[in-house]
Amino acid sequence: MVIKIILTLIFILVMVGVGIYSRKQASSVDGFVLGGRSVGPWLTAFAYGTSYFSAVVFVGYAGQFGWKYGLSATWIGVGNAIIGSLLAWIVLGRRTKLMTQHIDSRTMPDFFGTRFDSQGLRVVASVIAFVFLIPYTAGVYKGISTLFEMGFGIPYEYCVVIMAIFTAVYVILGGYKATAMNDFIQGIIMLFGIVTVIAAVLNSQGGLFTAVQKMAELPSDTDATVNGGFASLLGPDPWNLLGVIILTSLGTWGLPQMVGKFYSITDEQAIRRGTIISTLFAFVVAGGCYFLGGFGRLFGMPPVLPNGRLDFDSIVPSMLITLPDFIIALVVLLVLSASMSTLASLVLTSSSTMTLDLIYRDKKSAPGEVEEGAIDDIVAEKIERRKVVVMRVLIVFFIVISLMIALNPPTFIAQLMGISWGALAGAFLAPFMMGLYWKNTTTASVWACFVWGVGITVINMLLGNPINPINCGAIAMVGGFVVVWLVSLFTKKMPSNTVDKIFECYD
Repeated sequence: MVIKIILTLIFILVMVGVGIYSRKQASSVDGFVLGGRSVGPWLTAFAYGTSYFSAVVFVGYAGQFGWKYGLSATWIGVGNAIIGSLLAWIVLGRRTKLMTQHIDSRTMPDFFGTRFDSQGLRVVASVIAFVFLIPYTAGVYKGISTLFEMGFGIPYEYCVVIMAIFTAVYVILGGYKATAMNDFIQGIIMLFGIVTVIAAVLNSQGGLFTAVQKMAELPSDTDATVNGGFASLLGPDPWNLLGVIILTSLGTWGLPQMVGKFYSITDEQAIRRGTIISTLFAFVVAGGCYFLGGFGRLFGMPPVLPNGRLDFDSIVPSMLITLPDFIIALVVLLVLSASMSTLASLVLTSSSTMTLDLIYRDKKSAPGEVEEGAIDDIVAEKIERRKVVVMRVLIVFFIVISLMIALNPPTFIAQLMGISWGALAGAFLAPFMMGLYWKNTTTASVWACFVWGVGITVINMLLGNPINPINCGAIAMVGGFVVVWLVSLFTKKMPSNTVDKIFECYD
């Protein structure tokens, strides 16, 4: 216990220290939200990876999908690395950086409003982002607090509140730059931690080959006389496994807190280096998490909830509870690192979106036009400072709402994330990506995709999830491309001169 407390205190002091160190760079909106658009490849790549993988993955997804699919769950981590990291950086990185800088966009809703010349889109997108980031944040709180409770014996409710307070402190102090610097430190802990934990867990089962052999001998859930296929290449349920891969990999392309990382990177050369770093990070962390979760069945049945369903969120903690104290301390730091980085990114995204796209919704000139009614520098500086203050207040507001859900979570971590990612990426992914590449994308098609992504997710939830939230999210994302393409064919195009000015940044 002494080791756990000392390591955790050092970790928290470093995080707060970075926030204090970065506070001078967080006095302006660009500094607070984007780090002045001058964040290097290593910080950006680690910020992307640590925002991607949190307690949601380590505790919720690794446990639930490792139980369902066995070792084939590792494919989810591979998909996260190749689709969610490598291809995301290649397809979106450069074009996002250039266009958002060209049209002076600071958030994803701001992009929709300026790119498609619609303040209505900007407002609605900001509301969607704020509302549907809340269940994701609640899922992160639940995951980190479940493991923290296991490691320290502190009641769950106290864990949730403590984590929220420390995350708020360093984000409020230092903004994005503090978040990125802390993400780098946390990423190093995650890389070292996941490798060490996997080695310890496999060693407790007699080594890799023995553990795999034990998995191969496990029976099916429906027929005890038949091999369950939990050690096979594609596992017992490859189609549902594919839905998870699509949601967790392609989903990052449409999440405001993920895409926002490309806004802040320094230049195109940094994007190329960041692509490699981010991909390798994802292979180790995501691949390692799901590979670890695949052995969950070797540690006995998880507890049963009052409704008779298995408590999937307890699987990974039950795997780790028997490990040596030092390894448990490392696991706590691993999950603490993964979760605080994700929480920081989520609350910063939500507060900046509400501030810049709802409360201070400035009317901007199109690229190439002269802005009318410009204000003097002193007034502009006062407004900038006021916006930063509002963002800091909204960070507290967002955390409080998320805490209320986390203290009484309605479902499993995986389902919370499925609802969040399904609505956000279902609404945003297709119009954002096609807005970067296709000049003929229309404003009406963006509206249609917003309705599609949010509508299918909410209706499915209200009907009691007849479609698994994970698969529903995957359908929402992929279907969004069809919606945007079809609606764009039959609706009014934007003026060609306006679109040409926007796309000048790629010349």
